Amino acid sequence: VSVSVTESASTTIAENEEQAPPPEPAALEPDSSDKGPGKEELPPTPPPQAVESESEPPAVTEAPKEENPPAPAAETVVISESESQQPPAPLQQEVVTESESLAAMMEKEEMGAPAEPTAAGTTTTTTTTTTTSAQEEVAAAVEEKKVPQNLGSFKEESNKEADLSDSERKALEELKQLVREAIDSNLFNSESKSEENPEKEKKQESKEVSIWGIPLLKDERSDVILLKFLRARDFKAKDAFVMIKNTIRWRKEFGIDELLDEDLGDDMEKVVFMHGQDKEGHPVCYNVYGEFQNKELYQKAFSDEEKRMKFLRWRIQLLEKSIRKLDFSPGGVSTIFQVSDLKNSPGPGKKELRLATKQALQVLQDNYPEFVAKQVFINVPWWYLAFYTMISPFMTQRTKSKFVIALPSKSAETLFKYIPPEQVPIQYGGLSVDYCDCNPEFSDADPATEMTVKPGTKQTVEITIFELTSKRFSFVPIMNVRSNGKNFSLQKCILVWEIRVVGWEVSYGAEFVPDAKDSYAVIIQKPTKMTAKDEPVVSQSFKVGELGKVLLTVDNPTSKKKKLLYRFKVKPFCD
Repeated sequence: VSVSVTESASTTIAENEEQAPPPEPAALEPDSSDKGPGKEELPPTPPPQAVESESEPPAVTEAPKEENPPAPAAETVVISESESQQPPAPLQQEVVTESESLAAMMEKEEMGAPAEPTAAGTTTTTTTTTTTSAQEEVAAAVEEKKVPQNLGSFKEESNKEADLSDSERKALEELKQLVREAIDSNLFNSESKSEENPEKEKKQESKEVSIWGIPLLKDERSDVILLKFLRARDFKAKDAFVMIKNTIRWRKEFGIDELLDEDLGDDMEKVVFMHGQDKEGHPVCYNVYGEFQNKELYQKAFSDEEKRMKFLRWRIQLLEKSIRKLDFSPGGVSTIFQVSDLKNSPGPGKKELRLATKQALQVLQDNYPEFVAKQVFINVPWWYLAFYTMISPFMTQRTKSKFVIALPSKSAETLFKYIPPEQVPIQYGGLSVDYCDCNPEFSDADPATEMTVKPGTKQTVEITIFELTSKRFSFVPIMNVRSNGKNFSLQKCILVWEIRVVGWEVSYGAEFVPDAKDSYAVIIQKPTKMTAKDEPVVSQSFKVGELGKVLLTVDNPTSKKKKLLYRFKVKPFCD
């Protein structure tokens, strides 16, 4: 089996060009909604944020973006959908942009990616044949997006002692000494007790102190915990020790150990949930704030102080359970990738929402340092961006470097940059569904291929079936060999695939073309116009009885780029 991808001009556009002369390129106008980059305070129960040092740096004022600026140290990544005003390129020449936008970078990677081996010995190669026209060039120019900042972003530091600088290693040793003295003197345990009998407390034996299930100073996992507090306090050992002491006291007062076993119901499971991993192995937490448009749910969570506290306890319980599944070894994954979906999110005008947000932020900031690998905001409304513009100068560079903001049209594309498509939930443009019988052929472990279908082009994925041998494909035995009482044919198999175009509004068709000259092509699915209301993922199969190739064709007549996802499996066919 081999796969090749061919790109050509859209059939719809080609037909229009034959019937009428090509229209003159129209002047492009900037999107009236382009108000510049921005961001706002986090919604109701924001994911854990990086805890900054107590002394914030001076406000950072960002300089206006020039036409060709040098590449400065980047801050928040903003994936914007505003249009850039630029004339179309000359005919017979592909539109090439120098933008540092995420879409452009991803497109370049896809167009220039070498052949890669995939599952079951499949080889993927990409061949591109582009027919340019005035319409395509204008569409490409329209699709080009303006990015307020460049793409540099936060990179997690190593927790291995050998990778620490001398000053960082010295700070770690100093903090370990302070923690050792506190444990020996029973300081952490006495913090939450009354001071009526100090002499009695002095006579008590020192007790083991644990945070997130990790005993302090017992093994190398403890160093990873301590480094989180040190980074939150700019490697100032004494400040980090005070933070640890306050966190231990808060955990006792909040009753974290009892909270883990507490039954708080499942009413909020659609608001915050864990699903899949990113490309670096971080577990992904989704925060869906549009669920609070449900007035009954909103009242149940925020209507009074008691309900806000219960919601906070539920959120902390989920966070604690997620943290305890992390790997705190020096080379392990000890942070969480956060996705905040702001579609239909209640605005900042809600008083109860502001109170809950402030309360949650304070708890997370003070007691959960350095647990965010990346914070991605998707389906971001303009009011959020405007608000963020005001507060951005007061945020530290470290915090802003973890933020990525994507407007609705860029949300799926942004997630795919960090999370494999097969791990992204189906409602966010991916292929992952909850574990059930509705998708028996594929799981999150089956990799998907992602590509871009340009405006006015037709993309064809060719899956070629060639003669199989038992040396390359162990699951297809040689002809006439019996396995488990069943006969397998060498040149017979079942090809199963899934295909999705995010948002559809394209035509999709599938056919099998045999190699034999006297054989006829088999139409698996006639070219069909797929809309956003159709099923997001098409699952199909075809019984292959002779050598040939399956062609999956996507025709994109629109002026927008489309994200195409597909994956397939070859299964033996039993006679």
